[in-house]
Amino acid sequence: MRSKVYIFLFLLLASFKLFAQFTLRIEITATPASHKEDTIFVAGNFNNWNAGDTNYIFKKENDKLVIEIKNLPLDTYQFKFTRGSWQKTESTDKGVMTENKVVRLFSDATLQYTVDGWADDYAVAKKHTASQNVHIIDTAFFMPQLNTTRRIWIYLPQGYANGKKEYPVMYLHDGQNLFDEMSSAFGSEWGVDECLDSLIAKGKPACIVVGIDNGQATRMSEYNPYEFTWKDSTQSKIFLPQGNEYLSFLIKTLKPFIDKKYRTLSSKENTIIAGSSMGGLISYYAALKYPDVFGKAGVFSPAFWTAPQIKSLTDSVAKKINAKFFFYMGENEGGTYVEDMKDVAERLGSNSNTMIYSVIDAEGNHNEKAWRKWFAEFYKWVMADGYNNVIKLE
Repeated sequence: MRSKVYIFLFLLLASFKLFAQFTLRIEITATPASHKEDTIFVAGNFNNWNAGDTNYIFKKENDKLVIEIKNLPLDTYQFKFTRGSWQKTESTDKGVMTENKVVRLFSDATLQYTVDGWADDYAVAKKHTASQNVHIIDTAFFMPQLNTTRRIWIYLPQGYANGKKEYPVMYLHDGQNLFDEMSSAFGSEWGVDECLDSLIAKGKPACIVVGIDNGQATRMSEYNPYEFTWKDSTQSKIFLPQGNEYLSFLIKTLKPFIDKKYRTLSSKENTIIAGSSMGGLISYYAALKYPDVFGKAGVFSPAFWTAPQIKSLTDSVAKKINAKFFFYMGENEGGTYVEDMKDVAERLGSNSNTMIYSVIDAEGNHNEKAWRKWFAEFYKWVMADGYNNVIKLE
């Protein structure tokens, strides 16, 4: 009987930890002399990385700036300080973008930081980094399905202009962050062009890459096929789904344009879709919804938490899917997100003939640096005759 009591108490404690809510108090003890009177915000995975969220403003308290974020469940949280936008984010005293701050929250906590610099005070911190193989197709390409326009980028492999070879095509979301540091919203980019220039020079298969800019304020809707209500301790906001319209644009408008204007291999085996976070979600959904169009998908740090219906969709269509999927998640992104990705990947793998490469990076984060780190591995695997591979880095 005693052992049963101990087990029962253990389960009660485990249940308490699972459902407990904690308060994170963040204190800034020093800031640069410049912009002393400016409002400072915190943006993180607890508020959908909203750089100017008025519910997450620091308040003066004696000689410090303080914010308390309440009702946070046990998880890993990442955040940065801004002055209202990602162009005005914190930096080192040399203007170098800082890494995300990370905390594993398992109790109420108080953390202290200093801000050494602001990125917008260092004009030389960002520069154009796109290679000569990157071009802008159009700064205002019309998207009839969404009645808006968007900048479209294209990467053409070295030697494309002087040859007759046809190439696979990869469609990547968040085009601002793929090739050029100057256009990147978060101060760093994936380095897709430099990565491919290097791999192709070493004899790896070449590919055309098409980058589609996100709509910034409409990103949460355009990259989600389901209605999503985002909540935190202070507010809630409903994002109406536009994911199907966005994919209709890719399939019915953009892909036919690319296939007509450029020398492409248009079959599903040669059509790849990839992205990160919300872009990872819509890439995965696209490969499930349109298996005859997209035969390969790169699913980086997918925001499955915004679309729980993706699991039931996976269960219902998995048997019809025969494709290649690359899944990435960093452990520092949070246990809930890691488990969501593992669950989806396992549902897909156990009920289909798909080829899956799933990696959980023990030191990985939710940012361009992490996705850049794994892009080369993704590209080499997805372009080759692959194999199923599950990796957890210790």
